[in-house]
Amino acid sequence: MSYCLNPACSNPVNLTNAERCQACGAKLLLRDRYRVLQALGQGGFGATFLAKDEALPGSPYCVIKQLRPTATSPNVMQMARDLFEREANTLGKVGNHPQVPRLLNYFEANSEFYLVQEYISGSTLQQEVKRSGPFSEAGVKQFLSEVLPMLQYIHNQQVIHRDIKPANLIRRSQDRKLVLIDFGAVKDQVNPIRAGASEQTALTQYAIGTPGYAPPEQMAMRPVYASDIYALGVTCLYLLTGRSPKDMDYDPATGEILWREQVHISDHFTDVLKKMLEVSVRHRYQNAAEVMRALDLEPYLDSLARGMVNQQVRPGRACAPSGELGDLTSPSSPSSPTARMAAAIRARQAGKAIGHGRALHSEATTIQPGSPRRRTMIQEAASLTTLNSRGMTGSRGHSSGNPVTTSQKPTAPEILSAYGKGKRDFTNYDLSLLNLAKSDLSGANFHEAKLQKINLQGANLLNADFGRANLNHASLKNAKLARAYLSHADLAGADLRGADLSYAHLSHANLRGANLCGADLTGAKISDEQLATARTNWATIHPSGKRGLW
Repeated sequence: MSYCLNPACSNPVNLTNAERCQACGAKLLLRDRYRVLQALGQGGFGATFLAKDEALPGSPYCVIKQLRPTATSPNVMQMARDLFEREANTLGKVGNHPQVPRLLNYFEANSEFYLVQEYISGSTLQQEVKRSGPFSEAGVKQFLSEVLPMLQYIHNQQVIHRDIKPANLIRRSQDRKLVLIDFGAVKDQVNPIRAGASEQTALTQYAIGTPGYAPPEQMAMRPVYASDIYALGVTCLYLLTGRSPKDMDYDPATGEILWREQVHISDHFTDVLKKMLEVSVRHRYQNAAEVMRALDLEPYLDSLARGMVNQQVRPGRACAPSGELGDLTSPSSPSSPTARMAAAIRARQAGKAIGHGRALHSEATTIQPGSPRRRTMIQEAASLTTLNSRGMTGSRGHSSGNPVTTSQKPTAPEILSAYGKGKRDFTNYDLSLLNLAKSDLSGANFHEAKLQKINLQGANLLNADFGRANLNHASLKNAKLARAYLSHADLAGADLRGADLSYAHLSHANLRGANLCGADLTGAKISDEQLATARTNWATIHPSGKRGLW
């Protein structure tokens, strides 16, 4: 099917390969490359469409956002252009993150503005809750552990999202990661006639976010980073209750949402949510890092661990994984900064247990030999001092229910078996020296992994995440790395001969001594300075699409 983009078209649905609309005669192939298939959403100020890019091999899907000013006077057009460029610049700044859609193109045509973005296949959190019901406390904590680092990254780029809500968070089908969409926050219709507005004020009411999710200071057009924290807190309430903020009661004196009687969560998590939902911005968490620190307090760890271990979750529900080697074959086990921090604190707790065990043993030696109490204390001390080797933490020698962990490196067959069973996240894993030649690991997450001298010759690594990974002297000859994320990766001395790196993100990657002879870098994000440190030859295809020496 081909869909007509003319807003005035009476029948926009056309045959698949039609060149012009049968109803209005408009040209159907936008910019001679984008064929629109269907409308995804529409508002007063624009619409979003699913399309195919017929200029690229395989005609991959993309999303086209059309901005439609309802007036065409110079003032309104200029304000619309400013708004359009603002969203394009925002996506350009934050689109390098693997959980933010990439900006692929933007242009103006026929007094309308178009943004072309990466298509994210999956369900929104709103759809998940409607299909499968509310999340548990552990599920919401796992959700926060995934979203908060992403939000911190966005804020570090001096960007306030302004419209965080369940409908703008998609769980990507490919790897089950959450992706934050809609950086336009454009919700108000631009129409100078409506409500007596003038052309000068027609565009002043955009970007206020969604009522109920946006805090008071944002509704007053004074958003700050903490405004996104409030919206994230309201999103947590929706995940816990299945009720949107418009269906909740408010305190008429303070404007606070009356939510505590509607959820069954721990006292500690109640305190965290309360501070996220403070009406007064001064008393609210100021940034994502503060929330992450609060969630990493010890009262949270036990419930987090229970929620992250071997959960069998219904499709569409948030999966709370362990991120540990012991759960390598878990169907879905993405790691997260919070999970890693929790593991570190559990290790510290194990250290305390060992120290306590030694103290108990020392005290036991002062008691008369053969007494029952002495035997009990020595057994207890022995249990505590073996916790570290068993990889568990608890008290008085009893397991807390956490899985046994190990520092043993996984083997290549274990990695391939886990991937075959649905695992995609290998964050921080040590896979150095493994032979994974010609393996299919597309979409896998190797963020910050140790991959020195790994053999990935001819491997399918499409859309894989190697951000900040150590790929020193890795063998990636003829590997498929199209659209892979390699930002800040260490590729010193890596063999990338003949590799497909088209549209890969290589910003800030270390390419000193890397062999790029015959590699395809078409459209890749890479600087001249980076390429100057690598080896290239006449067969290297550069980002411009031209072949030859740099």
